[in-house]
Amino acid sequence: MVQTFKNPLRNLFPILLLAGIATVYAANVAAEEAVVEFDPGQTKVEFTLADVLHTVKGTFKLKAGKIHFDSSTGAAGGALIIDATSGNSGSNARDSRMHKNILESQRYPEITFTVHRVNGRVASQGDSQVEVEGTFNIHGAGHPLTVAAKVGAKDAQITASLHFVVPYAQWGMKNPSTFILRVSDKVDIDIQAQGRVIGGKL
Repeated sequence: MVQTFKNPLRNLFPILLLAGIATVYAANVAAEEAVVEFDPGQTKVEFTLADVLHTVKGTFKLKAGKIHFDSSTGAAGGALIIDATSGNSGSNARDSRMHKNILESQRYPEITFTVHRVNGRVASQGDSQVEVEGTFNIHGAGHPLTVAAKVGAKDAQITASLHFVVPYAQWGMKNPSTFILRVSDKVDIDIQAQGRVIGGKL
């Protein structure tokens, strides 16, 4: 009687092959995820509030900003973090009321836009138009927000321009209007951000 011996590697080979394919696929997926870090010193956060007499303009400072997104799926994460205590409109009296009565910035010192998804592809060079979905957290509460963004890329440098409207009174903050002076219950926010790609690729 002739005995036959099975090669133990015969059944192991398909498993190793599948594992190798999965590893290569995972590496390719990870390579699709870009990581962008924004420079607070080169980023402008501006606000515009209209009243019946004139338009008030001011600024906030970016504390930090880092986002990551997968250009093949749109999945994203990270956040822009704004220093609420840095709000400045050029009038000490007006800014004092803004911080004490509206933003309550000593109690809520940060304003954040947490990114969940990027709709549209960001070109590796040149300009792109995308939509960014996320949660805007201000005055201790989060609100769903979708923002159109113009993104520019040159080598590893990134610029991003965003404009959106914050209905602050609807979101539970005090409207500073008086019997004589009427102020809009919405404020326009414009962000001009600059940063660089620190991981992955666009």
